[in-house]
Amino acid sequence: MKIERKPQFGKAVMDGPALADALKEKFKEAVLSLEVRERRAGIANDVCGHDLWLEISTQSFRPFLENLFTYDFVNFHVITGDDVEDNVILSYHFSLFQRDRGGRVGVTAAVKVPKNDLSMPSIYDLLPGSEYSERETRETFGVDFVGLPNKGLVFLPEDWNEEIKPLRRDSAGPSPEHIRELD
Repeated sequence: MKIERKPQFGKAVMDGPALADALKEKFKEAVLSLEVRERRAGIANDVCGHDLWLEISTQSFRPFLENLFTYDFVNFHVITGDDVEDNVILSYHFSLFQRDRGGRVGVTAAVKVPKNDLSMPSIYDLLPGSEYSERETRETFGVDFVGLPNKGLVFLPEDWNEEIKPLRRDSAGPSPEHIRELD
């Protein structure tokens, strides 16, 4: 039995592929890549949702996130990072809850932050739960989140040399004397 869901608050019901199309249309060349993955579950292995994996230009990230709020409630999960050549790649993981569908669409948006300008606009004012992820990313990769009110260390000791970024693979990363072997 299929249940017909009607949109609440005048919003259109949108699944993952439709959301992907809408984002590509709105942000055009700012969306550098986009993949829609099906989420399956149950004995019948039915599609129960979608996850969007995309790369967006750094300057379009904030407008992209603000636009996500026009579809429905955005839930922030975490920021993950990777040191790749001349960039720190930040992947922001969100869920877009669509109340009228009874489901969610996962959204992972990656941005390349060049090492010669390691700054990103903070999303703290939009999603206060992002504070600790931004602070952790700042202390471990060296990315400055412009507008983040508290930039104190989260995991590293208070006397840590903040020029050393533990998750970097370049000269900003730990040197051999900072690494100890565990028994």
